[in-house]
Amino acid sequence: MPEIAGFTRDRVDCGEVVLSVQTAGRGPALICLHGYPQNGMCWAQVAPVLAQQFRVIIPDLRGYGQSDAPADDAGHEAYSKRRMALDIVGLMDALGLETAMVLGHDRGARVAYRLALDHPARVTRLGIIEIAPTADYWAAWGAEMAMAAYHWTFLAQPAPLPERMINADPIGYIDWTLASWTLSKSLADFPAAALDSYRAQACDPARIHAMCADYRAGATTDRRHDEEDRAAGHRITAPLHFLYGHHGFPARTGDPAGLWCNWAHQVTAGACDSGHFVIEENPDAVLAAFVPFFSAP
Repeated sequence: MPEIAGFTRDRVDCGEVVLSVQTAGRGPALICLHGYPQNGMCWAQVAPVLAQQFRVIIPDLRGYGQSDAPADDAGHEAYSKRRMALDIVGLMDALGLETAMVLGHDRGARVAYRLALDHPARVTRLGIIEIAPTADYWAAWGAEMAMAAYHWTFLAQPAPLPERMINADPIGYIDWTLASWTLSKSLADFPAAALDSYRAQACDPARIHAMCADYRAGATTDRRHDEEDRAAGHRITAPLHFLYGHHGFPARTGDPAGLWCNWAHQVTAGACDSGHFVIEENPDAVLAAFVPFFSAP
């Protein structure tokens, strides 16, 4: 597995799983969490700049990259965002961090906001890229959304149906998925090393199973946890900044920034010219949005 320029990679025991983690830089700790169907290499174009001001910590989430990939369970708890957030708490403990700022994209953003809800004392600032909250996203489901985000229901089907279909041509599936969610409808925005790492992990059936388990949890356990928090009036206490692409998935919900205002006490938001993969399609927008946000007192 390649490394981001200037970063070192280690395996860190986080309690229940061992995560593969890249680190560089000095200063306040900033944990960056990737999405599907990617791994920590998605931060390759922005992480070296972030590391000029922050101690940047980039794990591969459980099931992705080089991290442990446990099997799913009948209740779809193993890949719940609550369990994945506990991995990040374990990572922080292993690194001696009482608190950290957290920036997440896609599935990593779901882990990030669950971390902020379940462990508010550990997260000082929260950055969210290109998602709407899980329960709200399901509530906004309609014909257009279902066609655009078909993978939410496809990957969540009972094992082993989606695994078998993807494993028949894993690289073809990953390439099609990546390209189809970009504004350019191509792979041009993905650095070669990152793209190679996405393809390599897709050739491991255990990781395809983990990715499907991630979405099975999203359709069941994660949605339930969100609904329980909403019913209880729980809200994110850390300042939250939200960035989304004009041509990504949250934009299809109508008012994605407004959705986040229902989940956090302090929300700022912005949009940029991009498809779903904002970090790689428009890295300048990511840096312009989040360097000032994470630098604020």
